[in-house]
Amino acid sequence: MRYLTSGESHGPQLTTIIEGLPAGMPITAEDINADLARRQKGHGRGRRMQIEKDTVQIVGGIRHGYTLGSPVSLVVENNDWKHWTKIMGQEPISEDEEEEVKRKISRPRPGHADLNGALKYGHRDMRNVLERSSARETTVRVAAGAVAKKLLALLGIQVASHVIEIGGVKSNVSTYESIEKLQEITESSPVRCLDPVAEKEMMNAIDEAKKNGDSIGGIVEVIVEGMPPGVGSYVHYDRKLDAKLAGAIVSINAFKGVEFGIGFDAARKPGSQVHDEISWNKEDGYYRKTNRLGGFEGGMSTGMPIVVRGVMKPIPTLYKPLQSIDIETKEPFSASIERSDSCAVPAAAVVAESVIAWELASAIVDQFYSDRMESLIESVENQRKYAREF
Repeated sequence: MRYLTSGESHGPQLTTIIEGLPAGMPITAEDINADLARRQKGHGRGRRMQIEKDTVQIVGGIRHGYTLGSPVSLVVENNDWKHWTKIMGQEPISEDEEEEVKRKISRPRPGHADLNGALKYGHRDMRNVLERSSARETTVRVAAGAVAKKLLALLGIQVASHVIEIGGVKSNVSTYESIEKLQEITESSPVRCLDPVAEKEMMNAIDEAKKNGDSIGGIVEVIVEGMPPGVGSYVHYDRKLDAKLAGAIVSINAFKGVEFGIGFDAARKPGSQVHDEISWNKEDGYYRKTNRLGGFEGGMSTGMPIVVRGVMKPIPTLYKPLQSIDIETKEPFSASIERSDSCAVPAAAVVAESVIAWELASAIVDQFYSDRMESLIESVENQRKYAREF
């Protein structure tokens, strides 16, 4: 299963084409729009979220609420396009129009893809880089992730996320009654945090950063329950499922690190306090007494909850700009100020959910018979039964 995305931040639309979904999977625009709305929420978000109210158009691969087995095409229009039709238009322009229309950018912003992208593709106008490298592209990644989450839900697999740190303020609540309760609490929190005390401190930290013209990052955690054991592989490095999840997290804009279970704390503990003892009972079959490895052994799911954390750096677009160099004049300057968020960690948690859901759904579709949704459900349930009775 795979997907591609296309479109620029201020272009007419963002598009994703999904290939490999089983036929007969129920899905509606409402399933996708719910996650698109969640991505736009969160304390610290900028004015762009007031301009864009993202909704999806399904333009292929779905008929009367069910997938056909053919590629699924999803479109999210950019409401701000009307203000950018000349600047981002597809038709050629004359030399006389170039200076007025293009609004050429020759000043790379530190922390962005601007300069590296210009060097790679030879763009003297770095708008060609920043329009695509913008986190706006995650809109349709969330759309694809919403489709993946629907598939997983039909297989009895739940995906949720929460924020555990923003700007050095840490949540002191890590336990939850159920995935449903976790979702209920985080959906009502402006920073998607389980700890009401830390929530207020996080919001204060975001407000202080905004007042200072600065930005702050944080850490998000994604939890997946119901994953059958044995998905992934130890046979080849590129089929290890935890490796795919790690790559997916770091592929999100501004994410710089990832860990599973106790993560980097494993480096500070003896093996007896890191590895999970195996036990068995008639009802559940094999299970781990602890989940320090975050639901993975040997690149494969263990059947325990998958726990993945990602660290997001502060957004590099600042209202007190850093120094850079103009590529035309080679003179120093203060980086340009673009409309931006002071903190996007709560929204990034939703994006993290989406990319994790996609990789898990893709691994399941690749491993089990998946031409028809009913057959996929049966195949996954047979794997669970086999694991219990092994």
